[in-house]
Amino acid sequence: MATELHPTSDVTHEHVAKRLHAANQRYTPPRRSIIEALITAQRPLTVAELLGRLSNVPQSSAYRSLAAFVDAQVLVRLAGADGEGRFELAEDLTGHHHHHLVCSSCGAVADIEPSSRLERALADAADAASDLGYVVTGHRFDLMGTCPACS
Repeated sequence: MATELHPTSDVTHEHVAKRLHAANQRYTPPRRSIIEALITAQRPLTVAELLGRLSNVPQSSAYRSLAAFVDAQVLVRLAGADGEGRFELAEDLTGHHHHHLVCSSCGAVADIEPSSRLERALADAADAASDLGYVVTGHRFDLMGTCPACS
């Protein structure tokens, strides 16, 4: 089970710094700004949304930093229905397990809390996969539809 971290705590930044260090990457002030923007957003953000929140990070640096964060397993890249990637903190950094609602019209992605019934069904599916010889290390579940703005 993931250690629950308060998303705004310095502990989160310490874990990010350690993961980047292990991947031979530095945790620079612009990179810290990216992580802080994702913490405060409390939802997955596109690169454009991130850049709109950050005045000190050039676009080219943002793309390089996001790639480094994904490689170091600090961030997860989610595909929106619009083909544009969105980024959020890895669940084990936040201690917050969730799934996603994806708007098939505008591509927006929102977090949704899983029910215990859904999690049991996914655990049953993981057991079935294990019976077939798969080693299940996690799961993702996205619901597609239209968001309130597009409905």
